[in-house]
Amino acid sequence: MNETPSKPDVSLAALKAGDRAAFAELVQRHYELIYRLAIKMLGNPQDAEDVLQETFIKAFKHIKDFDGRSSLSTWLYRIATNEALMFLRRRTPQTFSLDETMQGEDREIEPLQITDWCCLPEQELMSEEAQQYLDHAIAKLPVGLRLVFVLRDIQGLSTRETGEVLDLTDTAVKTRLSRARMQLRNELSVYFQERMTKGEEA
Repeated sequence: MNETPSKPDVSLAALKAGDRAAFAELVQRHYELIYRLAIKMLGNPQDAEDVLQETFIKAFKHIKDFDGRSSLSTWLYRIATNEALMFLRRRTPQTFSLDETMQGEDREIEPLQITDWCCLPEQELMSEEAQQYLDHAIAKLPVGLRLVFVLRDIQGLSTRETGEVLDLTDTAVKTRLSRARMQLRNELSVYFQERMTKGEEA
């Protein structure tokens, strides 16, 4: 898992002054993480590239409005998240809300039967096919769960940072992350059960 860079943020004063070298450093430091967020949310390299470009264009245009209450990286994630959501809305005929999928989130989740993966060889767990299945399972998550999972478990943001990006409480972030992990575990359980069955039949 790749985490948010630990280096200090680029000088905000230099960015606000229009220092292009400082902005180039900001782009260099964050573009891989922003692209990874976009590709996990959208699944399309061209759309992810567009989100990446729009994120930094908007950051450049609005850096003077940045108040510094969050980190620059959190601010960039917020811009990128909004851009990715706009792409998702354009793909679907109906407008969706991040909160629509969260109705009844205070209820207990009924877990499915979970396969024991202990006997699968490590190369099976890390195979390209398994990674593709995981990516597909992530793409099937409701957008509200997908965003939290990608930001927390793939991008490595903290619960607090994820809440700042999505304007959620820590409790809401933890609840949605738990639900996302459960859904992914159930999806992957089916996949690995099939793989184990094939191995037994071979």
